[in-house]
Amino acid sequence: MVMAMAAACGSDSRWRWSMASLISALPSPSSSYSSSVTAAVRFPSLRSRALCLSRRQKPLFLRSFTGLSPLNPILSIGFSECTSFEHGFPSIDNGSRFFAMRHGRRVPKLNRPPDQRRALLRGLTTQLLKHGRIKTTRARASAMRKYVDKMITLAKDGSLHKRRQALGFIYEKQIVHALFAEVPDRYGDRNGGYTRIIRTLPRRGDNAPMAYIELV
Repeated sequence: MVMAMAAACGSDSRWRWSMASLISALPSPSSSYSSSVTAAVRFPSLRSRALCLSRRQKPLFLRSFTGLSPLNPILSIGFSECTSFEHGFPSIDNGSRFFAMRHGRRVPKLNRPPDQRRALLRGLTTQLLKHGRIKTTRARASAMRKYVDKMITLAKDGSLHKRRQALGFIYEKQIVHALFAEVPDRYGDRNGGYTRIIRTLPRRGDNAPMAYIELV
């Protein structure tokens, strides 16, 4: 092979390889390998000067990927922007990147397990119906709003079954009896929207967004 390179460098001033020297430098081929090599060597003789082997042509290598390689790495040859596995998938960019979706998020978690979350909402609902206005975080105010509306809706019905449902949710019995006595006159003509959330300054310390929630 070294002799073929020397012969090519000396015979061609344009640094072209000699096909005869390449054929002579090849090892003795087997029966199956000789036909493929001969076809590969004779193929460039078909008027395709672009297929001629030149020393000036740089070999084309696959780019190294930082993550997993895409499904078809051949398509990424020559593209400098394809450097990771994420480029093999379409992404939505509206100012921020999203890699996962939170499907079925119907209940705000409030950073608590289910039993503690229900106890927190029951306590907040009891305090709001007792005092008429409380101050809490915006997330808790938005989460407890539907429970307060549900208790008022139960009180508007006024039946024994609805009263027992309210007693099972509100902690203080006196509030339930007062609620069932006052709600029909106060909210008889209103269909929903019994609470109001007013935003206020963030909480000092952790800068949590705060709000007042009150009965209308």
